[in-house]
Amino acid sequence: MDPFSTVIRTASHEQHTEAETSTFMSDLLGGRLGVDAYARYTEQLWFVYRALEEGAAALKDGPVAGPFIQPELLRVAELERDLSHLRGAGWQASATPLPATAAYAARVAECAQEWPGGYVAHHYTRYLGDLSGGQIIRGKAEQTWGFARKGDGVRFYVFEGISNPAAFKRGYRELLDGLGEVVPDELERQRIVDECKRAFALNTGVFRELGEEFPLSA
Repeated sequence: MDPFSTVIRTASHEQHTEAETSTFMSDLLGGRLGVDAYARYTEQLWFVYRALEEGAAALKDGPVAGPFIQPELLRVAELERDLSHLRGAGWQASATPLPATAAYAARVAECAQEWPGGYVAHHYTRYLGDLSGGQIIRGKAEQTWGFARKGDGVRFYVFEGISNPAAFKRGYRELLDGLGEVVPDELERQRIVDECKRAFALNTGVFRELGEEFPLSA
């Protein structure tokens, strides 16, 4: 039987690719959008990560989600620092979630409250993505809008507490493989895999609405 981390990665590959190749993300990474689009995207992330990290406290001692909740991953403080840089003091007063973002954050909060396995699915799709593809976004943002390397504006993508991302990701995947033993029920494991797909789909929905808000003129 394949390790659970492999099962999850393989099953969600199609949704992952769809999220990565969205029109908005392609335009953003291609340098075709202004810094205001990047700031709006960062703002949407803030709503999602608040739901992830506010939900973590109740789960950190549990057998399913607990091992995944590691302080060096936490991103909300970095997002707030970036947004202060991008939008100025008082940015929270005008911060608004897109409908797709509100739905995404609500689903994360629901899983945190009711279903630790589902929470892990969201935790995995977000944080492992930040450690991987997120680094491409950081590099492009520094290049396109002139942020200081690993400085204000891109701190969300800088994991100060993780000196070896490759080793950290390996350890994280081992936790996922162990989850297959903590959750012996095959149906429950399949539900977690399905929630990973749903997480990518929710993320793609945010990209779609961002693309509508920041269309490139033909």
